[in-house]
Amino acid sequence: MIFVPLSFVVTLPLLVLFVFMVWTNDERPRNWPFLLLILLAAFQSILMGLRFGYHLQWAGLVTPLFASIMPVFVYRGALHFTGSVQKQSLGALMLHALSPVIMLVLLVVRLPQFIDGTIILIFIIYALLILHRVWRGPDELRLASLESAGSAHRALLYSAFVLIFSASLDTLISINAIFYDAQWMALAATMGSISTLLFLSIAVAVASRSRASPDSLRGSDTASQADENASFQDEEDAKTMAAIEMLMTEKQIYRDLDLNLDRLARKAVIPSRQISAAINRRTGMNVSQYVNDFRIAEACERLLADTAPVTTIMLDVGFQTKSNFNREFRRVTGMTPLQWRKAQTEGPQTDEASPSSQTEKD
Repeated sequence: MIFVPLSFVVTLPLLVLFVFMVWTNDERPRNWPFLLLILLAAFQSILMGLRFGYHLQWAGLVTPLFASIMPVFVYRGALHFTGSVQKQSLGALMLHALSPVIMLVLLVVRLPQFIDGTIILIFIIYALLILHRVWRGPDELRLASLESAGSAHRALLYSAFVLIFSASLDTLISINAIFYDAQWMALAATMGSISTLLFLSIAVAVASRSRASPDSLRGSDTASQADENASFQDEEDAKTMAAIEMLMTEKQIYRDLDLNLDRLARKAVIPSRQISAAINRRTGMNVSQYVNDFRIAEACERLLADTAPVTTIMLDVGFQTKSNFNREFRRVTGMTPLQWRKAQTEGPQTDEASPSSQTEKD
């Protein structure tokens, strides 16, 4: 009977995930770091099967080299959403990815005892870099659609913690190999690596679904000017809010399914950070919540005015997924769309459920 290592079984869903992400990317710019990361994870699972399943020594030498590239791809993928890198060429990406590989090759030749420690350090460094990039919240992801910026932000944070988890697991395995009986080391390394590959691939797939619209990568806004005194800031915030509210009420830009912070900034001709800061100071919400309030307000009007299906109304007002629509609708009204429609048709409208009271802006 042919022996098939567990890691080989993991390769198939990873390849399916890669094909799915490429196939569903349609005409939009691809997030190559995340796509290559999923492909790399599949290749890593094959290497682990060859190393621990068939005991091929060369696979054990190659595996650390490819493992060191993974944090680079996660970090570059995160930059894609923050707008820090407007266009990522494959050449520049691969050049960046080769840096840790070259470092490890030099260690193999000169100081092989430091290879494990160096890989652990690489994982931790890039995890911290990702956390530093996205710690401000979903508004930091200027090129992610506003509807899914929250899920993308959580996925990136999760990816960073997975990298830290992998580094911690490798540390424990290394300590066990040095000081204790290491009989279970191969099994622990295999299970830990497989878990890391799967969790990381799922996280980056979730983040990639929040990819930028095609025209989001054609230019960037200018940096905000240094903060002036409080009165000047209040005046600037008022002007900013007036411009954004005009786009929402008159242009109904919130209906744009691909709306993101960068696109909103270019429509308003106002720096994205200025928009994010003004909305946060004036409303206590992030940009996504602010825009979704307008979407929910129109959805409430539509739910009362006609008998169109909830899904139709959801798409018309700018939502792409039913789960996000229901979550935001409940945040604003305290009910699901069907519950709200039933409550309004069967009894008097309460202040708590009134959409107008929820969408008043300063």
